Amino acid sequence: MGKSHHFSSSILFFLLFPFLSSIDSVTSSCPIDFSYVKSFEWDTTLCREPVDANCCQTLRSLFGIGLAHHLNQTSMFYLPNAETSTSCLSDFQTKLTAVSLSPSLVPQCLNNSDDFVAKASNCAGIATIQDWIEKTGSSSNSLNPSCNGDLTGLTRCSSCLDAGMKVTSQLVALDPNATKCFYYTILYAAGVVNDFGPEDTRTANCILGLPLAISTTNKTSNHLSKTTLLKWVFGFLGALIGVVAAAGVIILYRIRDKKKKQEAFHEEYVTGVKARVLPNSGAKWFCEADLEEATNGFSQRNLIGQGGNGIVYKGTLTDGTVVAVKAMLDLDSKGDDEFANEVEIISKIRHRNLLSLRGCCVSSDASRGKRRYLVYDFMSNGSLDDHLFKHESKKQSMTWPQRKKIMLDVAKGLAYLHYGLKPAIYHRDIKATNILLDSEMKARVADFGLAKQSTEGQSHLTTRVAGTYGYLAPEYALYGQLTEKSDVYSFGIVILEVMSGRKVLDASNSSTLLITDWAWGLVKSGNVEEFFDELIREEGPRGVMERFVHVGILCAHVMVALRPTIADALRMLEGDIDIPKLPDRPLPLSHESFRSSLQYSMSMSERSRASSSIISI
Repeated sequence: MGKSHHFSSSILFFLLFPFLSSIDSVTSSCPIDFSYVKSFEWDTTLCREPVDANCCQTLRSLFGIGLAHHLNQTSMFYLPNAETSTSCLSDFQTKLTAVSLSPSLVPQCLNNSDDFVAKASNCAGIATIQDWIEKTGSSSNSLNPSCNGDLTGLTRCSSCLDAGMKVTSQLVALDPNATKCFYYTILYAAGVVNDFGPEDTRTANCILGLPLAISTTNKTSNHLSKTTLLKWVFGFLGALIGVVAAAGVIILYRIRDKKKKQEAFHEEYVTGVKARVLPNSGAKWFCEADLEEATNGFSQRNLIGQGGNGIVYKGTLTDGTVVAVKAMLDLDSKGDDEFANEVEIISKIRHRNLLSLRGCCVSSDASRGKRRYLVYDFMSNGSLDDHLFKHESKKQSMTWPQRKKIMLDVAKGLAYLHYGLKPAIYHRDIKATNILLDSEMKARVADFGLAKQSTEGQSHLTTRVAGTYGYLAPEYALYGQLTEKSDVYSFGIVILEVMSGRKVLDASNSSTLLITDWAWGLVKSGNVEEFFDELIREEGPRGVMERFVHVGILCAHVMVALRPTIADALRMLEGDIDIPKLPDRPLPLSHESFRSSLQYSMSMSERSRASSSIISI
């Protein structure tokens, strides 16, 4: 099968855009004209009673037409402020009501307006088309021939998708923590690159992934049939001329010879990976065609998430098994290191609280480059991050028993990595987005792309720092010293996030208060109940909930020696051993004097590294 009809996998970023009910307070007008909602031939049946599961994705794609047009007209990828976002959402809802759709669809499908505003923290600091050109340079030129013109048919659409993935890889390399780079690529391709513009059915269907009405689909099919016939005629004539031309024969021979060498190299690599990681793991080696079929050609309707190193699609194998397929990004700059590392490490582990690898796929050719895929069990309830920070109502939030079970599950998974394997494995990226939940809300630790295996008998590794800001242990962030207690620190942060319902860094606070400092202050003052998420404050036994907060503070202590092992932390959480008296903390991490000392330490560390021979693993 061909690749995606729907390059626009990206429209998921509209999922983070809250609807505000008090429209009367909005003073900023919306710069987007949503008149096309009534005239564009899109498939409204998906959003009529009973509402199809794909309705929300369809509305995000429809909204994306306006965004892409806005980019073309103003050079701005996002809207200037939250008030403008709210105004646009109100206008969009009005247009949907005019085509007899329920007004409740907008607050259900589009939420979190702050995420829809232009911010420096978005993809590599890009805000305008000029920023885009400066960041991407010549690499974005591949979008021009691939995503311009008539994108009817799988071949043209697939070519556009491949070009978009390459540009996204470059942007992710500039900003590893960004999750919007793919979305920027979509808007740029639809609004700037394609001459027909985002309101053309062919552009909207391929790049934005907008399902078309049946009548439009039939027209497109007829157009495709005529176009295909012409292509066959001219293709036959071209081939005839090519056969006659001697120069063409020579070129063809060289191309074939080069292709054979590439295939030989590719086969050698595939054989090597199979021999190294798969024989005893039970993991399967997939063909790319199998994964394309499973994900409906990597359709945007099957997209379930994007991280710094890959895009994840939901897929159904031929035997009916539902899986998650992760397409790796940034292969050109990072090579296969992260891919091979994740395959080798995760193929060695089998534990009910660790996400197991079903298989992988390696593919490459001269025209489309390298493509790498990882296939996992599908986790129907998404990530812990989704439930902690993106739920829309109390009804959808997690209960205290669920949160307690999740924290214990994560501790058990980490304990297996640290003590159940020889030598031990350090995850290095424990955070809410890497904790996935199955249909029964059981937690599994996922994403082993950054994991490191220790050396037998070594107390720590000295390695290049990798991970997510806010979750990194201080000694690891400053000196690259990685131990089992580096994971314990990250786990402590996760505990505090689960108990409070707040992220590690409170961006709403002008002093950028760390969650550890906030928790310590409340515990020290005897007001620990104020730390509990108000959604669970009345659900659990106060003593047990306090115990979890105390363990979280202890695990996330600045001093390595004062943190428990993950095994002891688990026993503390389960109440099997007492929690020691919480040791005094140094000055808060957000304190000015501490920041100054950190800067001094970092400076001294750099000098020390320059004069020593620390080996980077």
